[in-house]
Amino acid sequence: MSEQPEILLIEDEAGLVMTIRDRLEEERYKVQVAKDGEKGYQEASKGSFDLIILDLMLPGKGGLDICRDLRQQGIETPILMLTAKGQVIDKVLGLKLGADDYMQKPFEMMELMARVEVQLRKKKRAKEKVEIGEFSFADVHLNFKKMVVSKAGEVLTLSAKEFQLLQFLVENEGDILTRDQLLNEVWGYDALPSTRTVDVHIAWLRQKLEEDSRYPKHILTVHGFGYKFVG
Repeated sequence: MSEQPEILLIEDEAGLVMTIRDRLEEERYKVQVAKDGEKGYQEASKGSFDLIILDLMLPGKGGLDICRDLRQQGIETPILMLTAKGQVIDKVLGLKLGADDYMQKPFEMMELMARVEVQLRKKKRAKEKVEIGEFSFADVHLNFKKMVVSKAGEVLTLSAKEFQLLQFLVENEGDILTRDQLLNEVWGYDALPSTRTVDVHIAWLRQKLEEDSRYPKHILTVHGFGYKFVG
């Protein structure tokens, strides 16, 4: 991530655009604005931004379609979705299609700024771990580049999905991740597995990595939400 993070704001409500842009620029972020879906999608497709703030209801191309198509292209830029709608289905669908966070209008600008900071920190943290290429916790050592995991010096056998799931958990250390988020990131939003698949793979990882899989200290269950990794 650049020293001055670049944010793409895709929003067609003029007053809100001005308010959000001014506040972001006060916080020293570079801001580019797209006021319709097609232009926003074209800009977002370049993959050059640190964060995308994406309205759900847009002229030309809707926010859900933009989110879906970006993830299909393999563009992993964090997406913070905005909507005036209150239906739970919109939130669930947005997250399933690859959105990282979700805010309902009207919202407090202070909360928006806090959510922006969280997403930028997550992106920076993930990038740093990947660049380093290695990560350790307890007696477990991961080499991301070689896809090797060892425990107490002994190399473990992990499937590709187990390794991808572990890597995503580690890259998002400390964050609560829903089963749907894990399905989307590891298996793909249009994959057939159910959330039960996540639970099974989590159980396998615990058996291989935790000192006692019945009482995990690193891959934790957050009841009612999902899972969290603690190094």
